[in-house]
Amino acid sequence: MRGGGMGNMQKMMKQMQKMQKDMAKAQEELAEKQIEGTAGGGMVVVIANGNKEILEVQIKEEVVDPEDIEMLQDLVLAATNDALKKVDDITNQTMGQFTKGMNMPGLF
Repeated sequence: MRGGGMGNMQKMMKQMQKMQKDMAKAQEELAEKQIEGTAGGGMVVVIANGNKEILEVQIKEEVVDPEDIEMLQDLVLAATNDALKKVDDITNQTMGQFTKGMNMPGLF
């Protein structure tokens, strides 16, 4: 074992650095994505980014009946959760290419 182990270690470190750089780029791209969640057949739309920040809430005029405030709140909640679930799905899809089955809790 003369020097072979050290060369492999350097190669592995370079691969890890490249993977880290690629993951950071993918996370930046995710942050720029806009994901739309809907509820009530499109009556309520919530748009989130890849950082799970809600960017916009759209409510169709026909929903805004003062007697239906409780229903409106439920629709906004459902649309928000739909958008955030889609963010998780896209994040797992995108970042999964880096982990390829490795269990890395807390990585993202």
